Amino acid sequence: MAGTPEFIVQNYETLAERAQTRSFGLIEEDVIVLDTETTGLSVQDNRLIEIAAARLRGREIVDRFDTFVHPGVPIPDEIVRLTGITDADVAHAPSPEEAVALLEDFVGGCPVIAHNAAFDRSFIEAVKGGVRVSDVWIDSLALSRIALPRLSSHKLSNLAELFGCSAVSHRAIDDVEALCGVWRILLVALSDLPRGLMRRLADMHPDVPWSYRPIFSFLAGEDPDAIFSLAAARTEVLRAQAPEERIDADNLPFLSMPTSEEIRAHYAPGGLVNRMYPEYEPRAEQVQMACEVRDALATGTHRVIEAGTGVGKSIAYLVPLAEAARRNRVTVGVATKSNNLADQLIYHELPRLAREIEGGLTFCALKGYDHYPCLRKLERLSRFDAEIKTTRDPADTLTAVAVIYAYVCQSPTGDLDGLGIRWRSVNRADLTTPSRECARRLCPFFPDKCLVHGARRRAARVDVVVTNHSLLFRNVAADGKILPPIRHWVVDEAHSIEREARRQWAVTVSADESRSIFERLGGERSGALGQLIRNLAGSDAMTLYMGLSAKAVATVQRASLAMAEVFDGVRDLARRGRSDGYDAANIWIGPDMRESDGWQHFLPIALTAVDALEEAQRNVSSLVETVAEDKPDLVVDVADGARRLKEMLDGLDLIVKGENDRYVYSLQVNRRLRAGGESLTAELLDVGEMLAERWLPEVHTAIFTSATISIAGAFNHFERAVGLDRLPQGSSRALHLDSSYDFDENMTVVVAGDVPDPRNRDAYLGTLEQLLVDVHIAMGGSALTLFTNRRDMEDLYARVEPKLAAVGLELACQQRSASARQLRDHFISEKSSSLFALKAFWEGFDASGDTLRCVVIPKLPFSSPTDPLACERGLREERAWAQYALPEAVLEVKQAAGRLIRSSSDVGVLVLADSRLVTKGYGKKFLNSLPTSGYQRIESNQVGRYLELWRRAHER
Repeated sequence: MAGTPEFIVQNYETLAERAQTRSFGLIEEDVIVLDTETTGLSVQDNRLIEIAAARLRGREIVDRFDTFVHPGVPIPDEIVRLTGITDADVAHAPSPEEAVALLEDFVGGCPVIAHNAAFDRSFIEAVKGGVRVSDVWIDSLALSRIALPRLSSHKLSNLAELFGCSAVSHRAIDDVEALCGVWRILLVALSDLPRGLMRRLADMHPDVPWSYRPIFSFLAGEDPDAIFSLAAARTEVLRAQAPEERIDADNLPFLSMPTSEEIRAHYAPGGLVNRMYPEYEPRAEQVQMACEVRDALATGTHRVIEAGTGVGKSIAYLVPLAEAARRNRVTVGVATKSNNLADQLIYHELPRLAREIEGGLTFCALKGYDHYPCLRKLERLSRFDAEIKTTRDPADTLTAVAVIYAYVCQSPTGDLDGLGIRWRSVNRADLTTPSRECARRLCPFFPDKCLVHGARRRAARVDVVVTNHSLLFRNVAADGKILPPIRHWVVDEAHSIEREARRQWAVTVSADESRSIFERLGGERSGALGQLIRNLAGSDAMTLYMGLSAKAVATVQRASLAMAEVFDGVRDLARRGRSDGYDAANIWIGPDMRESDGWQHFLPIALTAVDALEEAQRNVSSLVETVAEDKPDLVVDVADGARRLKEMLDGLDLIVKGENDRYVYSLQVNRRLRAGGESLTAELLDVGEMLAERWLPEVHTAIFTSATISIAGAFNHFERAVGLDRLPQGSSRALHLDSSYDFDENMTVVVAGDVPDPRNRDAYLGTLEQLLVDVHIAMGGSALTLFTNRRDMEDLYARVEPKLAAVGLELACQQRSASARQLRDHFISEKSSSLFALKAFWEGFDASGDTLRCVVIPKLPFSSPTDPLACERGLREERAWAQYALPEAVLEVKQAAGRLIRSSSDVGVLVLADSRLVTKGYGKKFLNSLPTSGYQRIESNQVGRYLELWRRAHER
């Protein structure tokens, strides 16, 4: 991984040499290294075709085992190509039962080592008698993540190549030979971890069966007097990584930048980008964008760049951005919406750029709190008395703790995302801490040793910082206390930043959060307060502490009861308010509501809660301040409760009084629940105003880029949304760059202009039903239909799915309990499957090739007329619908259309089934904003026939 300290690199480089002479006694005597080949990945649907194993004693292989296995079914062609194993090879091989019995005899109950052992073990034990092969299976993949945490890949093939072991193929016997060499390297690497860490790991939760415990115990015995200190390990790894401070660009009169000709040369054949990507072919639009970014940085101005799909935006902005950082010793930033793009930058494009750019390049990622391990919680969970919260194998939690310990001992900075932890088995909340729960100054690792708070300081010493929109806007709200002072930004995927900024700056008081706060604080015998009271018993100042504790407990209980009444009142208000929500009511708290009888009943309840919160917060804070003078470590959790009480107090006071006209106020209730899920919210009405006041003046250059920003060629909606229209004339420039793909050739837009008005529900659903059946059959599936509401989606799914099933086409639906990720994965993996989905799929969904051939939009995605933001805007502005709702709907349709063409070879159809596109004047704004130059208006009953002909003409 980039950023690995030099002493760690040197240790890794000598592992293979040291492994040739190190001896590990009993733990390397009579161990079995095993690998299998199968007909596929799923143990339910596939069979063994080869088993190989080797017996290790010390550094020697003393015996080998290898047999083909007759699977009882033909071997799939792709497995034959991958492994070279044919049906002829296995024709006379032992049956699975016979092969496993032979393996049992060979293993003789010894420990078995396998790379991704769960896979091999599941196939072995699926065969009758397989459970008798061994009771101890050691996963060398997981162990390699503990032993070698700074490697970017722990695949066996990569490990074998890196350390000069036998080459890996897709044959079990070859992989066994490779793993025999890797095994000893892992043992040496484990012994390189900080002194005492092996004992810490070996002693964790001794009641939990854990296959790695004997290994750690043996290694700990080699240094029995060692005592592990995480603080000392963090100090050492940070000392080894101390790059020079960067300059705050505010202290520079201007940026020194390459000329436009020099930038162009980077994209020419043989240039910088060509060295990064040998197959690279220059694109005029990409070079134009790079020069625009260069000009913006050189002049200290802003840009809005709409760059169509295929332009190569990230490489277009990274090169001039990197030049600015290197030449001026400043830190520059890139903010993305999605983790996919951030990972692409951090793990692919920036490492390539760092290798090829003169002088190299340093970079890092900054993410939200829950992406980083909390070292205080890590230490707590490693103690035997800590509870492991999981419904699955607790050994997975111990493995996660071991991986994290090793990682933070070798990593100056970093996050959890690439560590291979099985989060389905591990409770993430046990190892991470939300911002509001962070102990900060009361934590022994704060600030530099902490991976969260230290990350900001270390980010100030690198050239390029990659973060997400959420963290960027939280930093604005925190007056720049989260991110280093970065004055030059690229905001990628910028079409969604207004919505994300509003979400990050919203003030919410929820029943769930309230319940969490009061449960966490507890009372005299429970929660953080109860624990504190027990810890203070017998102390010198016990009388003082007990008096303060009693007041805190009493007022917290009163506040808890008062807040419960508030949320009962919120549910009563929801019964009187207007909302189109199918499951969830989202109701505007406008002038009419505040003057209603219901509000007059609710107001004194809410004000009583404000007073109760204020008293509780004051008493809890007083307790914390007094105890912290002598025993700061005891009040960490109670201090967190005090902070959260203050946040809830401020939020409730803001929303109930409703005096700040920068906000729109609303309440939310889950109608499917009798109680719970209630909340009160205040959202900023004008995000652009906030950005123009608090962010843009601090930034010299902001490059906003996306494939979907303009509305029918105009940028004024976006410029207003992000505050650029408030800046002096000449401060920014907007431009559109055409896509590198031929949309007119590869994509067609069909408008079914005769679909009935949705208010005539029977006719509307009947027409849509037939249209959707025709579209799916004509396209052979691979269609994504995007709905604006659940009711229409579920009604039409019930009608359409049986008809498609009758002709062999699969249709899935985004049900309430469905996992969006699983739906996406299934849709991508099954080329002919189709999907009915809601808003989560409107953007950020990539499925190139035949996986997605058609997108259907039954109804234009206008916001609900009862949406609180729309109501507030309508109250304050005469043309609010045209100013906001219309352009936002246009952008959402552009995003949906963008799902279709993700590569130069993709072809696809966009079907728009909303008659308003041809009957209303604003329909032209939608159609003129699409990437094609025209569209086909077709009667709904003829759409299927048209698509059949179009598909035949475009099949490749």
